[in-house]
Amino acid sequence: MTGGDRAPAGEGADPPPAASAERVRLTAWVRGDVQGVGFRYWVRRRALALGLTGSATNLAGGEVEVIAVGAPPACAALLEALRGPDAPGRVGNLTHRIGAATDGVAADAGGFAVG
Repeated sequence: MTGGDRAPAGEGADPPPAASAERVRLTAWVRGDVQGVGFRYWVRRRALALGLTGSATNLAGGEVEVIAVGAPPACAALLEALRGPDAPGRVGNLTHRIGAATDGVAADAGGFAVG
């Protein structure tokens, strides 16, 4: 291009941010033998290694609630790990949802809490 020529829309402009730059919030409810076996601390180590923030909390019904905020591939990797054979105890059932990172600010504070 020369002089005052402008690039057509979409050409020569900065590309949109990569999907990995986006942040999502994973909320998972894990049922089975997951309380009293080190499960929450194992989740914390995995999440921090993946660069996630959030929490793992025992619920009154025997479940563990996992909230993780970060890049979509990291959240997917944590979800896969929760279902995998290396998780302490025995995961009987896992349900989850993935939403906007702004859903619930507690997980956005930094670090990974165990409660």
